Amino acid sequence: MKKVVSLFMVLLLVAGVLAACGPNREEGASGDGGKKAENKDKPEKLVVWEDEKKSGWLDEVGRKFTEETGIELEVKEVEMASKMKEQLRLDGPAGTGPDVVTFPHDQIGELALAGHIAPLEVSDDVKKRFTESSILAESYDGKLYGLPKSSETPVFIYNKELMKEAPASMDDVYSFAKDFTKDGNYGFLALWDNFYFAHAPMGGYGGYVFAENDGALDPKDLGLNNDGAVEGTEYIQKWYKEGLFPKGIIGENGGSAMDGLFNEGKVASVMNGPWSFQGYKDAGIDIGVTAMPKLPNGEPMKTFMGVKGWHVSGYSKNKEWAQKFVEFITEDENAKYRFEQTQEVPTNEGLINDSAIAENEGAKAVAEQSKYAVPMPNIPEMGEVWDPMAKSLQTVVTGKQEPKAALDAAVKQIEDNIKANHSN
Repeated sequence: MKKVVSLFMVLLLVAGVLAACGPNREEGASGDGGKKAENKDKPEKLVVWEDEKKSGWLDEVGRKFTEETGIELEVKEVEMASKMKEQLRLDGPAGTGPDVVTFPHDQIGELALAGHIAPLEVSDDVKKRFTESSILAESYDGKLYGLPKSSETPVFIYNKELMKEAPASMDDVYSFAKDFTKDGNYGFLALWDNFYFAHAPMGGYGGYVFAENDGALDPKDLGLNNDGAVEGTEYIQKWYKEGLFPKGIIGENGGSAMDGLFNEGKVASVMNGPWSFQGYKDAGIDIGVTAMPKLPNGEPMKTFMGVKGWHVSGYSKNKEWAQKFVEFITEDENAKYRFEQTQEVPTNEGLINDSAIAENEGAKAVAEQSKYAVPMPNIPEMGEVWDPMAKSLQTVVTGKQEPKAALDAAVKQIEDNIKANHSN
């Protein structure tokens, strides 16, 4: 009997030891302890910087994120194009900066090199949410540094009173312009002395800025004076030589001069970006908008595309949760809501045919043209391209130089500038 009692006591002692080592019942035996471990690293809040006058949509979407995660959001508006970058440089190292920030994609290379933004590790399913070109725009040196927020690219805009329907091709635009252009009226205008716009025909004929190798841009391989670039520039030259473009839309004041003529009802169609839509409407012009008509060689215009993206600050102490937030706000439903509030066109594949975009003529045109657009190069060497190309194009359109010679000179200047300012 004593042996039985002793054995019973031993079993009780073993059970007590096991209970002491087991999970705390107050925490829950079904995995709550794991949640507490996960929540240990969860921040109380994330600081988000959105562009000026664009943060209202985050009231609703941010509320949903907080409900799902328990993380509060502190949203601040900072002008994106110029002030955002400088503010991050100051506030990031000081520990007072954001966790999540937004930038135009052409600033990514510089920001990544300086460590101001962190690379993202997202699944292929997340990447497939967006157009391939917009993911490429958000990448630098083969690494992904952001998820796309919206895109913009030049499109074909026409005055419906002067041009009843959008032409099917640039040959049709040319024929219309030959008949319409007289007495101070013009059939079609484009700022083709500006390389941002001139890239469309140059790229459509086979020109390119930097070659792409395995997802990275090669600044040593320039395609700005190859046969295609020259042919595209000759196409540009034709419009000026034949008097189809006025002399007053050259140089820095070209944009305002073109807009003025269009707003006065003296121009039937223009190539311009979505930023111009509201101004034309405010001037009383009944505009139609479509993707750029195809070039005479049957190829689409390869317009430059600008992508705005969401990024994780390189200084954030909450990078994992900041990335989760970026993934959340770029889901189709949330991206659509942002579009409805801001009219900035998302690059989500699943939204291209959504009624919110498909029934919006301007947004549909931007989405359609974006399929053929080329992301503006986002490597620092791109800064050496703009001025030499502008000067070379202006010598062509003013009849001072032929395309091949002008482009050769521009490429030589670009190569010298890259060697002088970007050599390791």
